[in-house]
Amino acid sequence: MRRGADLELVERCRPYAELLPGVFFSHVTAARLHGIPLPYGLQQEPVIDLSRDRGLAMPRRKYVAGHRLELDPGELTMVSSLPVTSLPRTLLDLAAQLPTDDLVVMGDWMISEHHRNFGTRRIAQVPLKDLRHYAEAKAGARGVRNLRSAIELMRVGVDSPQETRVRLELHRAGLPEFTPNTLIADAAGNPAVWVDLGCREYRTCIEYDGAHHLDPGQQSRDNGRDARTAELGWRQVKLNSYDMAQGPSWVVGKVRHALVQGGYQP
Repeated sequence: MRRGADLELVERCRPYAELLPGVFFSHVTAARLHGIPLPYGLQQEPVIDLSRDRGLAMPRRKYVAGHRLELDPGELTMVSSLPVTSLPRTLLDLAAQLPTDDLVVMGDWMISEHHRNFGTRRIAQVPLKDLRHYAEAKAGARGVRNLRSAIELMRVGVDSPQETRVRLELHRAGLPEFTPNTLIADAAGNPAVWVDLGCREYRTCIEYDGAHHLDPGQQSRDNGRDARTAELGWRQVKLNSYDMAQGPSWVVGKVRHALVQGGYQP
Protein backbone atom coordinates (compact mmCIF):
# COMPACT_ATOMS: atom_id res chain seq x y z
CA MET A 1 0.00 0.00 0.00
CA ARG A 2 1.24 3.50 -0.76
CA ARG A 3 2.14 5.39 2.41
CA GLY A 4 -0.73 7.72 3.30
CA ALA A 5 -3.27 5.89 1.16
CA ASP A 6 -6.86 5.74 2.41
CA LEU A 7 -7.32 2.00 3.04
CA GLU A 8 -11.12 2.20 3.19
CA LEU A 9 -11.13 4.05 -0.13
CA VAL A 10 -8.90 1.40 -1.70
CA GLU A 11 -11.42 -1.30 -0.83
CA ARG A 12 -14.30 0.81 -2.11
CA CYS A 13 -12.52 1.32 -5.42
CA ARG A 14 -11.40 -2.24 -6.02
CA PRO A 15 -14.78 -3.67 -7.21
CA TYR A 16 -15.09 -0.96 -9.89
CA ALA A 17 -11.64 -1.82 -11.24
CA GLU A 18 -12.48 -5.52 -11.28
CA LEU A 19 -15.98 -5.31 -12.78
CA LEU A 20 -15.79 -2.40 -15.25
CA PRO A 21 -13.46 -2.83 -18.24
CA GLY A 22 -11.12 -0.02 -19.20
CA VAL A 23 -11.69 2.19 -16.16
CA PHE A 24 -9.13 4.07 -14.07
CA PHE A 25 -9.33 6.42 -11.09
CA SER A 26 -8.73 10.14 -11.52
CA HIS A 27 -9.24 13.61 -10.04
CA VAL A 28 -9.99 13.69 -6.28
CA THR A 29 -10.10 9.90 -5.96
CA ALA A 30 -6.67 9.60 -7.58
CA ALA A 31 -5.29 12.27 -5.25
CA ARG A 32 -6.62 10.43 -2.20
CA LEU A 33 -5.20 7.10 -3.40
CA HIS A 34 -1.81 8.74 -3.92
CA GLY A 35 -1.98 10.25 -0.43
CA ILE A 36 -1.83 13.83 -1.73
CA PRO A 37 -2.88 16.46 0.85
CA LEU A 38 -6.30 17.82 -0.09
CA PRO A 39 -8.57 20.54 1.31
CA TYR A 40 -10.52 19.25 4.29
CA GLY A 41 -13.81 19.16 2.39
CA LEU A 42 -12.42 16.71 -0.17
CA GLN A 43 -10.64 14.36 2.23
CA GLN A 44 -13.85 12.36 2.83
CA GLU A 45 -15.48 12.88 -0.58
CA PRO A 46 -18.04 10.03 -0.94
CA VAL A 47 -18.19 10.16 -4.76
CA ILE A 48 -15.59 8.15 -6.69
CA ASP A 49 -13.99 9.74 -9.78
CA LEU A 50 -13.91 7.03 -12.42
CA SER A 51 -12.60 7.59 -15.96
CA ARG A 52 -12.21 5.92 -19.32
CA ASP A 53 -10.37 6.91 -22.48
CA ARG A 54 -12.21 9.42 -24.66
CA GLY A 55 -13.21 6.81 -27.23
CA LEU A 56 -15.06 4.69 -24.67
CA ALA A 57 -18.35 5.12 -22.83
CA MET A 58 -18.29 7.33 -19.76
CA PRO A 59 -18.63 5.32 -16.53
CA ARG A 60 -22.11 5.68 -15.03
CA ARG A 61 -22.85 4.27 -11.59
CA LYS A 62 -24.41 5.46 -8.35
CA TYR A 63 -21.89 7.44 -6.27
CA VAL A 64 -19.58 7.71 -9.30
CA ALA A 65 -18.50 10.88 -11.14
CA GLY A 66 -17.73 9.69 -14.66
CA HIS A 67 -15.04 11.27 -16.86
CA ARG A 68 -13.52 10.65 -20.28
CA LEU A 69 -9.85 11.55 -20.49
CA GLU A 70 -7.23 11.28 -23.19
CA LEU A 71 -4.04 10.13 -21.49
CA ASP A 72 -0.53 10.36 -22.86
CA PRO A 73 2.02 7.59 -22.25
CA GLY A 74 3.17 7.62 -18.64
CA GLU A 75 0.02 9.30 -17.30
CA LEU A 76 -1.36 6.08 -15.83
CA THR A 77 0.20 4.19 -12.93
CA MET A 78 -0.75 1.53 -10.38
CA VAL A 79 -1.44 2.38 -6.74
CA SER A 80 -2.36 -0.47 -4.40
CA SER A 81 -3.00 -2.60 -7.53
CA LEU A 82 -5.49 -0.03 -8.86
CA PRO A 83 -5.12 1.91 -12.14
CA VAL A 84 -4.71 5.57 -11.20
CA THR A 85 -3.67 8.72 -13.06
CA SER A 86 -0.04 9.67 -12.40
CA LEU A 87 0.86 12.36 -9.90
CA PRO A 88 1.44 15.10 -12.53
CA ARG A 89 -1.71 14.15 -14.45
CA THR A 90 -3.77 14.15 -11.25
CA LEU A 91 -2.50 17.64 -10.46
CA LEU A 92 -3.38 18.80 -13.98
CA ASP A 93 -6.93 17.43 -13.77
CA LEU A 94 -7.49 19.10 -10.40
CA ALA A 95 -6.02 22.38 -11.69
CA ALA A 96 -9.28 22.87 -13.58
CA GLN A 97 -11.36 22.82 -10.40
CA LEU A 98 -9.23 23.86 -7.41
CA PRO A 99 -7.82 27.29 -6.45
CA THR A 100 -4.12 28.01 -6.84
CA ASP A 101 -3.26 27.74 -3.14
CA ASP A 102 -4.55 24.17 -2.98
CA LEU A 103 -2.53 23.26 -6.06
CA VAL A 104 0.63 24.73 -4.53
CA VAL A 105 0.06 22.68 -1.37
CA MET A 106 -0.30 19.53 -3.46
CA GLY A 107 2.69 20.40 -5.62
CA ASP A 108 4.92 21.21 -2.65
CA TRP A 109 4.13 17.74 -1.30
CA MET A 110 5.10 16.13 -4.61
CA ILE A 111 8.39 17.97 -5.09
CA SER A 112 9.50 17.97 -1.44
CA GLU A 113 13.02 16.69 -0.84
CA HIS A 114 15.77 17.38 1.67
CA HIS A 115 19.16 16.05 2.65
CA ARG A 116 19.58 17.15 6.25
CA ASN A 117 22.31 15.93 8.57
CA PHE A 118 19.71 14.07 10.63
CA GLY A 119 16.66 11.93 10.00
CA THR A 120 15.69 10.07 6.85
CA ARG A 121 16.63 11.49 3.50
CA ARG A 122 13.54 12.62 1.59
CA ILE A 123 13.37 12.10 -2.17
CA ALA A 124 10.99 14.07 -4.39
CA GLN A 125 8.15 11.99 -5.79
CA VAL A 126 8.17 14.32 -8.79
CA PRO A 127 11.25 16.58 -9.13
CA LEU A 128 10.34 20.22 -9.71
CA LYS A 129 12.12 20.31 -13.08
CA ASP A 130 10.10 17.30 -14.24
CA LEU A 131 6.84 18.90 -13.14
CA ARG A 132 7.75 22.08 -15.04
CA HIS A 133 8.58 20.06 -18.14
CA TYR A 134 5.27 18.21 -17.88
CA ALA A 135 3.26 21.43 -17.66
CA GLU A 136 5.17 22.96 -20.57
CA ALA A 137 4.34 19.92 -22.72
CA LYS A 138 0.58 20.12 -22.02
CA ALA A 139 -0.15 23.29 -24.01
CA GLY A 140 -3.88 23.72 -24.51
CA ALA A 141 -4.88 21.18 -21.87
CA ARG A 142 -7.73 22.13 -19.57
CA GLY A 143 -6.35 23.63 -16.35
CA VAL A 144 -2.75 23.93 -17.57
CA ARG A 145 -2.62 27.72 -17.14
CA ASN A 146 -3.62 27.42 -13.50
CA LEU A 147 -1.11 24.60 -13.05
CA ARG A 148 1.72 26.67 -14.53
CA SER A 149 0.85 29.58 -12.25
CA ALA A 150 0.88 27.27 -9.25
CA ILE A 151 4.25 25.77 -10.21
CA GLU A 152 5.82 29.24 -10.09
CA LEU A 153 4.79 29.46 -6.43
CA MET A 154 6.01 25.99 -5.43
CA ARG A 155 9.18 25.57 -3.40
CA VAL A 156 11.27 22.49 -2.64
CA GLY A 157 11.69 21.35 0.98
CA VAL A 158 8.27 21.92 2.54
CA ASP A 159 7.27 19.41 5.23
CA SER A 160 3.59 20.22 5.76
CA PRO A 161 0.62 21.84 4.01
CA GLN A 162 0.43 24.53 6.68
CA GLU A 163 4.01 25.62 5.96
CA THR A 164 2.98 26.15 2.35
CA ARG A 165 -0.11 28.15 3.34
CA VAL A 166 1.93 30.36 5.69
CA ARG A 167 4.50 30.99 2.96
CA LEU A 168 1.78 31.95 0.46
CA GLU A 169 0.16 34.39 2.90
CA LEU A 170 3.52 36.11 3.44
CA HIS A 171 4.10 36.24 -0.32
CA ARG A 172 0.72 37.90 -0.90
CA ALA A 173 1.48 40.42 1.82
CA GLY A 174 4.66 41.45 0.00
CA LEU A 175 7.04 40.35 2.76
CA PRO A 176 10.55 39.08 2.00
CA GLU A 177 10.77 35.49 0.77
CA PHE A 178 10.98 32.71 3.33
CA THR A 179 12.77 29.58 2.13
CA PRO A 180 11.57 26.14 3.29
CA ASN A 181 13.91 23.88 5.25
CA THR A 182 16.54 26.55 5.93
CA LEU A 183 19.85 25.61 7.53
CA ILE A 184 21.28 27.82 10.26
CA ALA A 185 25.00 27.14 10.69
CA ASP A 186 27.21 27.88 13.69
CA ALA A 187 30.28 30.15 13.66
CA ALA A 188 32.41 27.32 12.26
CA GLY A 189 29.98 26.71 9.41
CA ASN A 190 28.65 23.45 10.82
CA PRO A 191 24.91 22.63 10.63
CA ALA A 192 23.29 23.75 13.87
CA VAL A 193 19.53 24.10 13.30
CA TRP A 194 17.13 23.38 10.45
CA VAL A 195 14.03 25.60 10.51
CA ASP A 196 10.72 25.22 8.70
CA LEU A 197 10.92 28.60 6.92
CA GLY A 198 13.82 31.03 7.01
CA CYS A 199 14.68 34.51 5.74
CA ARG A 200 18.47 34.90 5.82
CA GLU A 201 18.44 38.59 4.92
CA TYR A 202 16.72 39.50 8.19
CA ARG A 203 17.77 36.43 10.22
CA THR A 204 14.16 35.54 10.91
CA CYS A 205 12.65 32.06 10.90
CA ILE A 206 9.25 30.45 11.31
CA GLU A 207 8.37 27.18 13.00
CA TYR A 208 4.91 25.71 12.47
CA ASP A 209 4.03 23.49 15.42
CA GLY A 210 1.51 20.83 14.47
CA ALA A 211 -0.22 18.37 16.78
CA HIS A 212 2.88 16.16 17.21
CA HIS A 213 4.63 19.08 18.96
CA LEU A 214 2.34 18.47 21.97
CA ASP A 215 4.31 15.32 22.79
CA PRO A 216 6.52 15.95 25.87
CA GLY A 217 9.61 14.51 24.20
CA GLN A 218 9.07 16.67 21.14
CA GLN A 219 8.50 19.72 23.31
CA SER A 220 11.83 19.12 25.01
CA ARG A 221 13.59 18.89 21.65
CA ASP A 222 11.78 22.01 20.49
CA ASN A 223 12.99 23.93 23.55
CA GLY A 224 16.57 23.00 22.74
CA ARG A 225 16.08 24.02 19.12
CA ASP A 226 14.54 27.35 20.13
CA ALA A 227 17.40 28.15 22.50
CA ARG A 228 20.01 27.28 19.89
CA THR A 229 18.24 29.43 17.28
CA ALA A 230 18.31 32.44 19.62
CA GLU A 231 21.98 31.84 20.46
CA LEU A 232 22.81 32.04 16.77
CA GLY A 233 21.15 35.46 16.52
CA TRP A 234 17.94 34.54 14.73
CA ARG A 235 14.46 35.75 15.62
CA GLN A 236 11.89 32.98 15.67
CA VAL A 237 8.13 33.13 15.05
CA LYS A 238 6.18 30.11 16.25
CA LEU A 239 2.81 29.45 14.63
CA ASN A 240 0.14 26.84 15.20
CA SER A 241 -3.48 26.06 14.30
CA TYR A 242 -4.76 28.86 16.57
CA ASP A 243 -2.73 31.44 14.64
CA MET A 244 -3.99 30.12 11.31
CA ALA A 245 -7.58 30.30 12.55
CA GLN A 246 -7.16 34.03 13.29
CA GLY A 247 -6.69 34.76 9.60
CA PRO A 248 -3.93 36.05 7.32
CA SER A 249 -3.56 39.48 8.92
CA TRP A 250 -2.75 37.89 12.29
CA VAL A 251 -0.08 35.59 10.83
CA VAL A 252 1.42 38.32 8.65
CA GLY A 253 1.46 40.73 11.60
CA LYS A 254 3.45 38.33 13.79
CA VAL A 255 6.01 37.68 11.08
CA ARG A 256 6.28 41.35 10.08
CA HIS A 257 7.00 42.30 13.70
CA ALA A 258 9.91 39.86 13.85
CA LEU A 259 11.26 41.06 10.49
CA VAL A 260 11.19 44.69 11.65
CA GLN A 261 13.24 43.70 14.69
CA GLY A 262 15.77 42.30 12.24
CA GLY A 263 16.02 45.54 10.30
CA TYR A 264 13.25 45.14 7.74
CA GLN A 265 11.55 48.38 6.76
CA PRO A 266 7.98 47.89 5.45
